[in-house]
Amino acid sequence: MSELLAAAGENGADEPEPGMERMQEAARVAAAQAEETGGLGWLGQPMDRRSPFFIGMAGAAGVAVTIALVELVIKARSVLVLIGLALFIAAGLDPVVTWLTKHRMPRWAAVTVVLLGMLGVIAGFLAAAIPPLAAQTTKLIAELPHYAHILQDHNSQFGRLNIKYHIEQRLSHLLATRGSSLVGGVLGAGALVLGALASTLVVIVLVVYFLAGMPRIRLFVYRLAPHSRRARVILIGDEIFTKVGGFVLGNVVTSVIAGLGTYLWMLAFGIPYAILLSLFVAIVDLIPVIGSTIGGAVVSLVALTVSLPIAIATLRWWPCWSAARSWASSARWWRSRRRQRCGCCCSR
Repeated sequence: MSELLAAAGENGADEPEPGMERMQEAARVAAAQAEETGGLGWLGQPMDRRSPFFIGMAGAAGVAVTIALVELVIKARSVLVLIGLALFIAAGLDPVVTWLTKHRMPRWAAVTVVLLGMLGVIAGFLAAAIPPLAAQTTKLIAELPHYAHILQDHNSQFGRLNIKYHIEQRLSHLLATRGSSLVGGVLGAGALVLGALASTLVVIVLVVYFLAGMPRIRLFVYRLAPHSRRARVILIGDEIFTKVGGFVLGNVVTSVIAGLGTYLWMLAFGIPYAILLSLFVAIVDLIPVIGSTIGGAVVSLVALTVSLPIAIATLRWWPCWSAARSWASSARWWRSRRRQRCGCCCSR
């Protein structure tokens, strides 16, 4: 403190500089308070939180934190999407795990059974998809010389088209000028496939983790609520998990029905790749709103290889089949809701 007083011009060390009188006074007060309190002096008046400076600083800090959180979410959006998807799938499969645990099965065993079922569905799809794709690819490679010969035959339809539109020259020019771009596109497609496989593996691992720890996760979420509202949060949260599980399981059931109906339709009219396309329809039908339309469009396009009337019949049959499934699902839901309301009225 003596050094501060000397710097301020006290004790006759130096002449005080202009405007240092208030600093000398503050230094003397600080020295007196240090002797009285033993160090840090007396507490001053609290900061006025209604002052414009404090409000502006608090608002600026809030804006900065919000921007940082938004940037963090944008940077980690791909990871957050995978986590959200895995949590949604786990919430949908949790009723099955809970049903198995109620029948005296350990939770780890129930999770293992559900996981094996998921892997079985994926393995079935791959087993049905890989052989036809490999066979068609081999057939296409084997018939490439035949197609080249047809293009050079001036009496064939493709030959006349080649003479008129110069298809062979255009293909040769494309391979010569943009061969590297095509190779890059193939490599990009390979990288995309590897990324999709890695994302699928991450989702499967997260689903297993969430299924195994779902009770603890729910307890952790409920503990975040205030104690005065925790009971209602538990009731609402359990209802949400139940509805999500029912939606996912109902969607899986309708997708299985869609795949089975597609298989029977294709088998009846001789449309090729019945098993592959039925599994494709069952998987795509899991996508809300547009999944059924995509499946119907693909099946109708494949039906064109048989005949145009069968393709038109498939295109007309598909909306009717989707509407029938939706009507059956909604009718069952309304019946369940009516039974619940009747039960509530009777309990009252």
